[in-house]
Amino acid sequence: MPDPYTILGVGRSASEKDIKSAYRRLAKELHPDRNQDKPNAAERFGEITSAYDLLSDKDKRAQFDRGEIDAEGNPTAPFGFGAGGGQGGFRHDGFEGFAARPGDGAGPDLGDLFEGLFGGRGGAAGGPFGARRGAPPRGGNVAYRLVVPFVDAATRAAQRITLKDGKTIDLKLPAGVEQGQQMRLAGKGEPGPGGAGDAIVTIEIAAHPVFERDGDNIRIDVPITLDEAVNGARIKVPTADGAVMLTVVPGTTGGKTLRLKGKGFSRKDGERGDQLVTLQVDLPPDDADLRRRLEGWHDTRNPRARLGV
Repeated sequence: MPDPYTILGVGRSASEKDIKSAYRRLAKELHPDRNQDKPNAAERFGEITSAYDLLSDKDKRAQFDRGEIDAEGNPTAPFGFGAGGGQGGFRHDGFEGFAARPGDGAGPDLGDLFEGLFGGRGGAAGGPFGARRGAPPRGGNVAYRLVVPFVDAATRAAQRITLKDGKTIDLKLPAGVEQGQQMRLAGKGEPGPGGAGDAIVTIEIAAHPVFERDGDNIRIDVPITLDEAVNGARIKVPTADGAVMLTVVPGTTGGKTLRLKGKGFSRKDGERGDQLVTLQVDLPPDDADLRRRLEGWHDTRNPRARLGV
């Protein structure tokens, strides 16, 4: 990996502010989302991120400046030995100059020493020389909470969300969207050497003043007047898609439920549930005219007979 100062285009005396400013400028310029037509954009972005990770860490930057670690953060030539090996029997392909096994009394135990220097005991795969490096880590995921209006959730209206970097995205809600459901936006998280993480969007469906969700259906109580119940009427009823006209047949009783097909929430298959309209007879409070009209008239039925009383 080239010199991190060169990658960021700053001098060795650059301040923390200079380094951060250079990184932000290059990250904006080289972000893979803005350079999809350039196949090496992700690699270049990873280089500047790795360079910034090293130089923004005071301790690592000091170690690099002293030559103790390389541009990738790996220790450089411990004990002053060069890559060629051969001094004092110390070879690059092993530790044969220190042939004694740890703890047998015939030589020094280098296990603890290497563990302190390199974070693990020496060995073919985990030792300080020729160690295999895993894939560079991706950036972290970023969590978002998106409050979706009830009607928008029912109709799957596009939702706009503003990301941490200030960019806005229009989201299409999934079929059968549920409260607490999560959507993953690949590559919209924190940047990292191995690519950006993801944005995790948790959906919260807002309550509605008159609608209530019942699975894939929407329920609503609609008041009607006494004369509309007795004589029948055409009334206007709200739905998630706008108001519609509904027929109330003569002699309708309170509590009767009517069904409006396809006016509910979307199902997993993309079809929509129904809207269930429960009619409630709304009598005027203390209406003298109504009392006078009903004077002498009594309904001889027992509407509570089915309740056993």
